[in-house]
This record gives sequence, structure tokens and C-alpha cells, in this order.
Amino acid sequence: MRAVTLAAEDDFEGWRDAARALAQAHVAPPEVVWRVGEGGGDLFAAEAAPPPAANGTQLRVPKAFVELAQAVILHSDPQRFSLLYTLLATDPHRIEDRADPLVRRLELMAKAVRRDIHKMRAFVRFRELVDESGPRFIAWFEPEHHIVRANARFFVERFASMRWSILTPELSIHWDGTTLSEGTAATRGDAPADDPVEAVWKTYYASIFNPARLKTGAMLKEMPRKYWKNMPETALVKELVAGARARETAMVETARTSVGGNVESAWEALRDEAAACTRCPLYKPATQTVFGEGPLDADMMLVGEQPGDQEDLAGRAFVGPAGQMLNKALDEAGIDRARVYVTNAVKHFKFEPRGKRRIHAKPDAGEITACRWWYEQELALVRPKLVIALGATAARQITGKAATISRLRGQKLALPEGGTGWVTVHPSYLLRLPDADAAAQAYQEFVADLRAAWALL
Repeated sequence: MRAVTLAAEDDFEGWRDAARALAQAHVAPPEVVWRVGEGGGDLFAAEAAPPPAANGTQLRVPKAFVELAQAVILHSDPQRFSLLYTLLATDPHRIEDRADPLVRRLELMAKAVRRDIHKMRAFVRFRELVDESGPRFIAWFEPEHHIVRANARFFVERFASMRWSILTPELSIHWDGTTLSEGTAATRGDAPADDPVEAVWKTYYASIFNPARLKTGAMLKEMPRKYWKNMPETALVKELVAGARARETAMVETARTSVGGNVESAWEALRDEAAACTRCPLYKPATQTVFGEGPLDADMMLVGEQPGDQEDLAGRAFVGPAGQMLNKALDEAGIDRARVYVTNAVKHFKFEPRGKRRIHAKPDAGEITACRWWYEQELALVRPKLVIALGATAARQITGKAATISRLRGQKLALPEGGTGWVTVHPSYLLRLPDADAAAQAYQEFVADLRAAWALL
């Protein structure tokens, strides 16, 4: 076994020199142990460096491999050194094969590093201190990977005229206006808690926060909660998010109680806005947005999954075979569809083309979440006493979380926005059952579900 000691966690040059020598000496990857020392030392802890290749040829690798290795070395996975050497020692040109499991794993590691570099640039917040030399700006950051040295040049160029320090649990970097230096690891307590400018910034941030444009999922994807404690404005986010729904409701209520209490005008404006919706990619292949319909003072709202082929062409909900099945079941349950508001959890038809046919495809979680805005606005305008979810997709929409029909069916549910929820199957499920007896039984159970829900009113 050969042990290789690198000077630091991000010692790319040390890894490169050692890996090149080992590969040219045909040392197999399992025979090499990579470790990180406290600082420098001999390149090989156990043995001297291997001799150069007998034929005197130099190892040549694709430029893409070098770029990949420079990023992967910064990852926090302790296996990164051996994984890179395995690719180098076997065939570095495999990097062109994106389906190769090893290449794919290394690319994902490089992607995580690049994302961490971006997060550091986006979420570092300096706070001002004054010492004997004047203002100095201090920031605290907790990177996931070993990116601090690699990112230092960005901050030097961006804040060249400032004196600043960035403190992290691994090491600290300092800029005095002319020289960049390194320091030891720090703790959160070593950084200042706030400064006078933050109060002004918080006031401005709160004033521009628009609840109508809030996409909590997208916000958390770009700004995960773990970064919130490092930035002054994020102290306000929880309160602002919590208040966003109340402010949205107030905006809709204003429209409802304005001149003449014209709810219909507010609904029409909402429907027209939805017609141009681009919140998820489903709008691209679909013919049109299929919005809800029905009386705006309905006590019951039915929520399906998404428009089907015929609904997409007609621009109306539940007009195809599933809609006919629903109408029949509502009639047997003693429910007049004309008294019910009908909509879908997702407003665009998702399908897979097969020749001239368009085959239904189930919406994913992101598409359901993207469409939640429209469902919430319909809910705020109609204000039904009871919301019936037809199928698992609709159940997820009305409850705000993944749900199974078997667990929730036939239960009286308290919904997040208020009101009562009820879950049953989607009528298209009944159409897919191959056995006639089973289909007949399932249909009667569906009718019983609708009848029980109507009895709650």
C-alpha cells in the first residue's frame, strides 16, 4: 500500500502531482491510501515517490478531466481523491461517457461544489466594525465543501477597496486592501451580530416583500433555511411568509366587497390571468389553461387531478368520459352539478404523445405545487364549506402534502386554509378497472362517498 499525504483538504496541486506519478508507475487504485495532513510534509508518507514510466511518456488527460478534478477536490466527500484517481488510472477519456456511473458520481460532486460556491457569493453578509485603522467588515459563513480558498479571489475583486474578513468553521480569510491572508477556524460568536445599517435594510426589505409573488418552494430551493441565520433580512422571512396568506386573502376580500360586491369580476380577472400562466413547463404543449367553473357561492368544490384530452381541447373541466362518469355519480348521490364549483389541482393537460394520441401523464410534485396558487385563489373567492378531492393528486393539493386515498378516504379533514375536506377516488379510476363486477362495486362506493360528503353540508 502507498499512503499519500496532502497538505490540505483542497490541495489540488498535491493530488495532481501524486496521482500523475502513481498512474505513470501503473499503481492500481486499491493500492493507494489518500489522507490529509496538518500541513505539508513528504508527499508519500510510507514510501518514496514511484519512478517515472519506463518508456518516458508523459500522462495526458483531457482538459475536461482537469476541470472536473479541480472542482471535485473541493468536495467534502473523503473518497473524492480515490475516485478521481480511479478514473485517471483506468481511462480518463471515460469522462466523455456521461452514462458511466463513476463519471456521473464525480459530475454530481462537482455540481454540488459549484452550487456551494454560488451560495457563498450570494449569502455572505458583511457587518461593520470600527478598529484603530477605521471600518472593517466581518462576515460568517458555513460552507458545505472546501470552497473558501477557491472563492477568495471573487471577494477580493468584488470588495477590493474594503478591509474585510470572512470567518468559517474551517479557516478564515482576511483582506487588508492589498494583501490576502489566511487565519484559523472561527465560530459564529467571533462574528458581530448586527450593525446600524441592518435596521434600514430590514425596513426596505419588508416594504418590497410582495405576497402575491411569493413562491415558498422556489425561495427555499434558492435560499435554504440553513443560510437564514447569516443574513439580516432572513430574520423577517418567517414572519413575512406567515403573513403572506393573510395579506393575499385580504386582497381577494377587498375585491369581493368592493363596489357591488362583484366577486364575478374578481373571478373573471383571475381566470384571464391564469390563461397566461407559465408557472411550470406544462403550459408549453397544452392547448390552453382549463380553469374551474361553477357558482361562485357554491357550498361544495370538487377538485380533480388535471384536464384530460377532451378538456384540454374544450377548455372546460370534466367534459370527457371521466366527467360523464362524475355527472352520473353526482346525480345518483342527489347532488346537482349546477350547484357545485368544479376545478382541477393542475390547470394544464400533461401527456405523452403516441402517434396521433395524447396519453395522460401524472403531474409531479413540482407541477402540483406550481398550480397551488390558482387553487388557493379559487378557494378564497368561492369559500366553499366542503372541498372534495378526487384522487391522490387532488388530495395532495387540498391538504398541502402527499396523501394516499386508502388512508384519507371517507374522513372529515380540517384543511390548512379552513373549511372541511373529503377524499375519494377519481372517476377515471372507475373507467380503468378491467373487471365489470369490481368496477360496479367501486362505482357504488364512489356514489356512497359523494352522498356522505353531501350529508356533511
